[in-house]
Amino acid sequence: MAAVILDGDTLAAKWLDELKRDVAALAAEGIEPRLATILVGENDASNSYILRKHADCAQIGIASDDIRLPADVSERALLDRVRRFNDDKTVDGLIVQLPLPKHMDTTSVQMALKPAKDVDGLHPVNLGALINGAPGLRPCTPSAIIGLLRAYGVPLAGRHVAIIGRGLLVGRPLALMLAHAEVNAIPTLLHRGAPDIGAITRESDIVIAAAGAAEIVRADMVRPGAAVVGVGITYRDGTMVSDIADDVAKVASFVTPHHGSVGPLTRASLLRNVVAAARAAR
Repeated sequence: MAAVILDGDTLAAKWLDELKRDVAALAAEGIEPRLATILVGENDASNSYILRKHADCAQIGIASDDIRLPADVSERALLDRVRRFNDDKTVDGLIVQLPLPKHMDTTSVQMALKPAKDVDGLHPVNLGALINGAPGLRPCTPSAIIGLLRAYGVPLAGRHVAIIGRGLLVGRPLALMLAHAEVNAIPTLLHRGAPDIGAITRESDIVIAAAGAAEIVRADMVRPGAAVVGVGITYRDGTMVSDIADDVAKVASFVTPHHGSVGPLTRASLLRNVVAAARAAR
């Protein structure tokens, strides 16, 4: 039996429709959610992602500002722009798109964001709230992954989840979110130090690959009937390649497609954070 495709595109469209109604309800109260993004330099992938974010905003009625700065802008000038948005009461969400040019300290820039406007959910204050189980803006991609699995009825409570990749954007916060009582899964965080990744993934009910390593998860590494989510991508001869090999679909019960699953949901999760920040600010 073929694996069920975890279709993030369709689910993201549903989330955006729900958000459009939320934004309209806020507008009736005189509240207009607003997102500001800052992109430094020329990066094709970042530019594409930023444009999609603003298209999503326009679709559901969120106002947005798309700020572009040259690659040689000083860190001081960037931080000044961040502070101005922090102080602007009409702006609810603020993103400084990564990666930044090498002459900038990424940590200093991220720390400069006001936590209440950090709709990526990656400021240390928001990550601290995640660790403590306190309310706060949650990281977008982990939220997207959990939402996708729940939407397709994949059981999480008490299930073993192998996460490949310990990055700050996905792996580490996802492990924390899965372990929280409201999800109650049993996560294992895997990385290059694991002597045999396959030995653990074969015993897992769910495998989530966020390594950015082409086809790192193969069919012989997956337990029959497992759910498999591919997050990481790489490029091979100009073609996008998933962390999940094609043959995984022959073994798994649920699997993400190579393109357009977690990404659209990540952007929708971001806009959920913008709406939540707007409510909290008023």
